[in-house]
Amino acid sequence: MTVRTPTAVAPAPPGRIGSSIPATELLAFLDALGTWRDRRSAELDELDQAALNAEDADALSADVVLSMAVWKAVSDRYELILLTWDSGRVGATETERISTLIWGGLDTTAGGAAGGSLAVSLPEACTLSDALAATLRAKLALEPGDADLAARLRQLRAQVERISDLVTREPAVGRNDAIAKHHDLDRRVTDVTERSKRGADVGGLIGPLEIDAALVERDLIVGSATRRERAADVARARTLRTELEAQGKAVRALADQCVAAVTPAPRLGVPDVTALGAVPNTPAELEKYLTRLDAVRRALGQAQSAYSTALARRDELAARLDAYQVKAGSVARTAGATEDLAELYRRGREVLKAEPVDLARLAALVAAYQTYLDNSVGGTT
Repeated sequence: MTVRTPTAVAPAPPGRIGSSIPATELLAFLDALGTWRDRRSAELDELDQAALNAEDADALSADVVLSMAVWKAVSDRYELILLTWDSGRVGATETERISTLIWGGLDTTAGGAAGGSLAVSLPEACTLSDALAATLRAKLALEPGDADLAARLRQLRAQVERISDLVTREPAVGRNDAIAKHHDLDRRVTDVTERSKRGADVGGLIGPLEIDAALVERDLIVGSATRRERAADVARARTLRTELEAQGKAVRALADQCVAAVTPAPRLGVPDVTALGAVPNTPAELEKYLTRLDAVRRALGQAQSAYSTALARRDELAARLDAYQVKAGSVARTAGATEDLAELYRRGREVLKAEPVDLARLAALVAAYQTYLDNSVGGTT
C-alpha cells in the first residue's frame, strides 16, 4: 500500500533561544513549518485510516494517538508564532519572543512514550513527529508515494546524524548503550546504501531499519526532555522549599502574636518545611517530596488564615465599639441610658487593654452596647 501524501520532513530551525532572529530567516522557517504542518496533518490522517484497517489496530493506536498529540502541540505553537509574527510587522522584541516560542518548551501529552506530559522544544517536537510517522509507516508497511529508494536512504542518513547529536547529550550513565545503538544504525545504513549502489534489492531491509532508527531517535528525544523536566522539578522544589521556610517563620511569628493577643486563639500546628530534609534527585523521591511540599504550603495557608482571622476579629470588635460610641454621642437619649452606655464602653475598653483579649467577652459587650443603643434611641444600627 502507498501513502499518497508526500512525507513531511521538519525544517531546520533558525537562531537560538533568546536571540533576535533575522526576519528573512523567520519568514522562510514559518513558510516551511506551515508546509510541514499541513503535510503531516494529511499524512497522519492517511496513517490513522491505515491503522484502523490493520489487523493489529489496537497495538498501533497508542502510536497514532501520540503522533496526533505531538502534531497538535506543534500546530498550536505555530499559531502563537504566527500571531506574534503579525505578517512581518516585528521588531527586535518580537523576534526575540518568537525565538523563545521556537526554542522554549511546549507541553504535549506523550502517553505512549513518556507516560504523561512531555515538555520538548518546537524543533524537538517536529523531529519527534517525523520519527513517529516513520515508525507508523514502517509498521504498516507503507511506502511514501513521492520518495524513491535513494530519498529514503538520504532521510535515514540524516536521521542517524541527528541521533549522533542526541547521543552526545546523554549522561554518562547509559551513554555507552546509546553509542552502541548509534553505531549499529550507522553501520546498517552504510551497508544498505552500499548494497543499493551495487544494484541489490534492499527494499526489505529499509523498513525494519526505519523502525529501529525512529525508535532510537524518539527514545533519545524523550529521555532528554524528561531529564530537563526533572532538573526543572529539582529547581522548583528548592525554590518552593526556600519560600515555605520563610513563610513558615512568618506564620509561626503570627501564631505567637495571636496566642499572646487573643483568647480563645486557634491551636493549629505550623509545619516546619526543614523537617522534610534536603531536596532529593531521584524521580520517585522527588515526586513524593513535591507532594509533601504542597501539603506544607496548604497547611501554612490554613494556619495563616486562622490566626489572621482571630486577630482581625479583635480589631473588628474594637472598631465596632468605637463606632457605636460615636453614634451614641450624636443621638438623644436619657441620662440613665448615657451612664449605662458609658459603663459598657468602659468595660469593653478594659477587655481590649487586657492581654490576651477575651474575644467572647468582648463580643458580648459590643452586642450589649449595640442592643442598648438601639433600644434607647428607638433606631437601628
